Amino acid sequence: MKGLVVSEADSYYRDEAERYFQEAYQKQMDGSIEDAVALYKKSLELYPTAEAHTFLGWAYSFQGHFDDAIVECRKAIQIDPDYGNPYNDIGAYLIEKGREDEAIEWLEKAVLAKRYDSYCFAHYNLGRVWEKKGDWPRAAASYREALKDNPGYTLAQKALARLQGQMN
Repeated sequence: MKGLVVSEADSYYRDEAERYFQEAYQKQMDGSIEDAVALYKKSLELYPTAEAHTFLGWAYSFQGHFDDAIVECRKAIQIDPDYGNPYNDIGAYLIEKGREDEAIEWLEKAVLAKRYDSYCFAHYNLGRVWEKKGDWPRAAASYREALKDNPGYTLAQKALARLQGQMN
């Protein structure tokens, strides 16, 4: 009987956390970043998930708090090392901080992650790094990989076209 109570409580907290998470995401999409941060934190208090930590980090990045965003992504990885988003996000935040060499390791982990719906982002970010480093063939290959994963990814299409124009 006691296990059943814990299971029901666990289910309740998980459901409430998911509700807060969805509300936070909507606030973030509406541009209410501070509200989103508060709601992601409520979600995490109830039931910590890799997704909530990653998205809290994403909200922090909207505020320019890249170090805090990286901390949240590291927490996400501790919860679920197979989840690709936080690896890519750490890489993207490091790029924003001008630390491209450090970003490579994280982006390469993202493209190898077992659970990731958008490998195109990590390939695109790798392309950004290689382009900044002047390795245009490698950048072009990364942009092509992004487009192989998501043929409609406009940023990768534009980056590849721009890069091809420069290489001609």
